[in-house]
Amino acid sequence: MPSRRQFLGAASGVLFCSCGLLDAADAQAQSQGQGQRRRGFEAVAVNGKSVKTIDVHAHCAFEATLPLLNNDRSVLLNNVRGAEEVFISLEQRFAAMDAQRVDMEVLSVNPFWYRRDRDNAAQIVKVQNEKMAELCAAHPDRFAGFASLTLQDPQLAVQELTTAMQRQGLKGAAIGGNVGDWEFSDPRFHPVWQKAEELGAVLFIHPQGVPQLAQRFRGNGWLANAIGNPLDTTIALSQLIFQGTLDRFPGLKILAAHGGGFLPSYADRSDHACTVAPANCDPNVQLKKKPTEYLRQIWFDSLIFTPSAIRHLQQQVGASQIVLGSDYPYPWALKPVDHIMASDSLNDEQKLDVLGSTAAKVLRLEG
Repeated sequence: MPSRRQFLGAASGVLFCSCGLLDAADAQAQSQGQGQRRRGFEAVAVNGKSVKTIDVHAHCAFEATLPLLNNDRSVLLNNVRGAEEVFISLEQRFAAMDAQRVDMEVLSVNPFWYRRDRDNAAQIVKVQNEKMAELCAAHPDRFAGFASLTLQDPQLAVQELTTAMQRQGLKGAAIGGNVGDWEFSDPRFHPVWQKAEELGAVLFIHPQGVPQLAQRFRGNGWLANAIGNPLDTTIALSQLIFQGTLDRFPGLKILAAHGGGFLPSYADRSDHACTVAPANCDPNVQLKKKPTEYLRQIWFDSLIFTPSAIRHLQQQVGASQIVLGSDYPYPWALKPVDHIMASDSLNDEQKLDVLGSTAAKVLRLEG
């Protein structure tokens, strides 16, 4: 694996960056010109105290994977606004980040390979992790990255995560809500979670929807996403809690997209289910805490749209568990910093934490 200096100092060849190929001279010019482009950037400060803003939920894709997808771009592009921008143009992405007052994005690729042939998926993941590492090494002040994992083969995923953390400088892995018919609480995934715990890797759970409900999601409103994505996260987190996975791996760092789905909004119901219907609960699984208490060891992004939603999430999980997230380039929240600044339930120190300090600590980001 080339060093960061080799990435930044290459005098010839090409730098692969999502959107395609930049020659080394152009890459170097863009890197050097970055400070100039940011002269109009409005740095974020709370009561006079500045903070490096870190968006933990931002997406990208890599054109280098297209030959492994029969050059079918539709695999990587959803028919939604902003989709083309997952192929990063540095100039465009930096300008967008500056407009959002985001200093750094933690990039991830939405998992699309879980149902693909294992060997093909492994090739896709290898390319994506290499390109993600190159991009982040070339622009360490603007990008950090989550690895991809071939989770249909957990033993391979362990190897990929080890390489990502120890050799490629990535900060963890972006995972879906399940893999096919396997919930992440299934013991087959225990080696992955054990390795993640050992390495201090953050696992970013980004939902892929609930295709089993496709018929009920038909009609107006894009319910497959509006309801299906938060529901997928809700199920994933609930399985990890109720099956005892978080007891088995108490040091596991989990970051949940979209404010954790619906779980934090109705979490207290989880505390009563086994009391009301013990026959529907496994007596062999004896949790060490109340289900709601596990939420305070999970981190949640702030992509829940309103200050009142932030207030409720804060009351349920604590301000220390909330981090900035936008879902860029998809236009769910184009002013994520303003959203936090407008949240009166957060005091000044808590706003600094949500905007970047907590993410920097959890992800072990330099500077």
